[in-house]
Amino acid sequence: MHPTQATTDCYQQSFDFQGIGSRRVEVDFSGGHLSSDGGCLLLREMDRADRLCEELAECFTDRRNQRFVEHDLAVMLRQRILALALGYEDINDHDSLRTDPLLAAMSGRADVLGEQRHLQHDKGKPLAGKSTLNRLELGAHGTNARTKKIAAHADKIEALLLRRGVAAIQRQSKAIVLDFDATDDPLHGHQEGRIFHGYYDAHCYLPLYCFCGDIPLWAQLRTADRDGSDGTLEALQKIIPVIRERFGKHTAIIVRGDSGFCREPLMAWIEAQPGVHYVFGLARNSRLEAMLEPAFWQSAALLDEEAVLCARAAGAHAPPVLEGTARSFAELRYRTQKSWSRERRVIGKAELTQGKRNPRYIVTDLSGDEPWACGERAFADGRSLYEQLYCGRGDMENRIKEQQMDMFADRTSTAHLKSNQLRLWFSTFAYLLMRQVRSIALAGTRLAKATVGSIRLQLMKIAAQVHVSVRRVHVRLCSACPIKDIFALAHARIRALA
Repeated sequence: MHPTQATTDCYQQSFDFQGIGSRRVEVDFSGGHLSSDGGCLLLREMDRADRLCEELAECFTDRRNQRFVEHDLAVMLRQRILALALGYEDINDHDSLRTDPLLAAMSGRADVLGEQRHLQHDKGKPLAGKSTLNRLELGAHGTNARTKKIAAHADKIEALLLRRGVAAIQRQSKAIVLDFDATDDPLHGHQEGRIFHGYYDAHCYLPLYCFCGDIPLWAQLRTADRDGSDGTLEALQKIIPVIRERFGKHTAIIVRGDSGFCREPLMAWIEAQPGVHYVFGLARNSRLEAMLEPAFWQSAALLDEEAVLCARAAGAHAPPVLEGTARSFAELRYRTQKSWSRERRVIGKAELTQGKRNPRYIVTDLSGDEPWACGERAFADGRSLYEQLYCGRGDMENRIKEQQMDMFADRTSTAHLKSNQLRLWFSTFAYLLMRQVRSIALAGTRLAKATVGSIRLQLMKIAAQVHVSVRRVHVRLCSACPIKDIFALAHARIRALA
């Protein structure tokens, strides 16, 4: 045989490995139906109790002739979304996954072995393959009933995500904080809307996200030829009425974002809404730096008051360079020369780090005198507002990382923008389902604050043997599973929801 030949004409049935003591080590493929996703049934139970995929199916129109349909729409959606939650990012993975009876059971397929398939070559393949799922996704792009038998209704899917996200927010919330942020979604093909973005130095999409804590409310795929805040006002006009419907008009809503969201139309609209406020980052400029100069002297005095007094006596125009780190905050009233319609409250941070300046600014319409803010430390003064409220937005970046890295939200490789938007929603629903497992089933456990990737690795990726008989599907999990206690607790809590 040629040394570079990758295949042989016959397949080896067993394999010998180095022995252990007096025992031989033999390996073969006679294990039957085995799976590395034994914990996936927890996801099935959560979806069954939550009815997420069932409601998502109602956001589609299925024009297929039902006499010839073997793959129910809700089953296909479960297959696609739950597979994302289990780490199968590529639609091509489903050509192998379609034969797995455990994933078929997870997806709600009654014929878990595929014995009732119409065609002989489909026997033993209970789930849909890549081509069938691809047609499901491409249905979001076209409206031709002859070629696109399943049509996705974007407005209904968007509304479902928003309604489900708001329903997951705790009822006891005094103030609901909405975090907005944009991120890059690099493109490696010639997808519709492919544009080069100078800041990210790549061809990419620029999706817009909104989270409330770790709950996704908005996931909008956008082309990169726009301002980072584009679409935020329209998103708020849809999000706030849904929040008001559930929480009433007295619950405070705070919109939080970096300096890319500090835009006059957005701030002016929020200021006109009762009970809605904002805290945005503000880009530095020479006027702001001049206004913050006294605060830098205060920061230097925290490091060495005597050196600052000497510098002032000598007529120095800037504080002396000192070792160490210190920060102080200043309350400012500021208005731009042209773009802002009014003067606004700005909080400046004057930080010195080994003699180097690090000025930062935020703008807000919060005064701290709001009735709901009384007694809350985060609203006590400018320092607390910056450090406790505004800096908390950094946690949203971790949520976006979970979306992009653990739920594969950046797997937008179809040719069409609308189909890629559908993929983004699929990954968001997969994240929302895993988030429900984390908040409900894993509360109080060591996985209560784990990322969804860690939960998948430790709770879902359990070795399992599947035995299917006439009366039952028997799943034997790995006896050496290190988190049996957490699995049992999660199972009891999810079953209690039904």
